[in-house]
Amino acid sequence: MSIQFEKLHHVQVCVPFGSTDRAKAFYCHILGLQEIPKPASAVGKGGFWVKMADIELHIGVEASPGGSKRHPAFIVKDLEGARTYLTKIGVPIQEETPIPGRKRFSFFDPWKNRIELMQFD
Repeated sequence: MSIQFEKLHHVQVCVPFGSTDRAKAFYCHILGLQEIPKPASAVGKGGFWVKMADIELHIGVEASPGGSKRHPAFIVKDLEGARTYLTKIGVPIQEETPIPGRKRFSFFDPWKNRIELMQFD
């Protein structure tokens, strides 16, 4: 038997307790992601969920998030347009190790969650 993966459903990143409003400003307003309702069973855990394309990003809350190699990587239609936009609004870009056949870079949210954007050649 083997696992037959179909697609990425969601990724979770975390922000500190008490910073949900600031996180919504970053993810919903700056990045333009759509907030989606959490199921009733998850509402009491804090944080919020957003969606882009058919992928969910769950923003959780915890005491000491960020600073890890963990990250989501999203394929985008216009990598250079995304780079220009993020740079223009002051979000620092981190160049990544080149991988043949793809272009990519990362940026960090205000809590040091790394987010990679990529486009295949």
